[in-house]
Amino acid sequence: MITLSENFRALFYAPFYAAHEIGAFKAEGVEVAHRDTASPGEAIADLLAGRTDVMWGGPLRVLLTHQADPSSDIVCFCDVVARDPFFVIGRKPRPEFSVRDLAGLRFGSVSEVPTPWLCLQDDLRRAGVEPAGLNRVADASMAENVLSLREGRLDAIQLFQPYAESLLASGEGFIWYAAADRGLTAYTTLVTRRATIAARREELGAMVRALYRSLRWIRGTAGVEVARVLASYFPDVPPALFAGAIDRYRALQLYGPDPVTRPEGFDRLAAAMLSGGALKALIPFEDCVDNSLAEAAVA
Repeated sequence: MITLSENFRALFYAPFYAAHEIGAFKAEGVEVAHRDTASPGEAIADLLAGRTDVMWGGPLRVLLTHQADPSSDIVCFCDVVARDPFFVIGRKPRPEFSVRDLAGLRFGSVSEVPTPWLCLQDDLRRAGVEPAGLNRVADASMAENVLSLREGRLDAIQLFQPYAESLLASGEGFIWYAAADRGLTAYTTLVTRRATIAARREELGAMVRALYRSLRWIRGTAGVEVARVLASYFPDVPPALFAGAIDRYRALQLYGPDPVTRPEGFDRLAAAMLSGGALKALIPFEDCVDNSLAEAAVA
């Protein structure tokens, strides 16, 4: 039995839920049990303490762990969300939008987790805009920012699905920027300790193969079917919005073609963390990623 921690529920994590619902874990002969954790930081602590075997989460947490402890054996070992799942949604259509256009606008960024803003501020710097100069609301929730956009108190906001799909469907918001269009940005992987890989290689290999099945299923299955199969995980999301959100993510190639973590996606995330001050220095890819199980699954 592999104990897998989930620190918050998000629609873009669909492949993890699908691995249970389509029987991928069972087909590969591995038992996986979910354990809820309150935060990504707690999930890392649970791994280190042996309370869980694997977590899913951002490579950001792995990088921060290695920054705090260069001898850490925490590693990413199965890539799932290979691009950034967040959007910039504006109140009015703006088909020629560039991120540099955020300068001078009233903008609400994501406050719940650090990665979306770290990545966007790096996009801004690359476009020649100083992020500190934005008229930015940085401490409101995505739900609060949606209300502010609807009431005209913000011009644009940063959020994920299904918030984006809901605004699009109601005609109260328009996609200005899909961060997935940036290209590969290592966003969510399975994470464990090197010691766990060594001790439980067969089970973890089966887990990676199951996620590979799930990735292929998500990439090849219409959103309406994904929404039907995973409905119990998101009972408050209307099926049509759920289906539309998944189809949009699929069109953006959010999910990797296989579970191998690409250096270019990892490096883009690390560069954003460095430019945003979360990292003091770049950390080698090889210190934070073990692709051996993913490469075996593909082979």
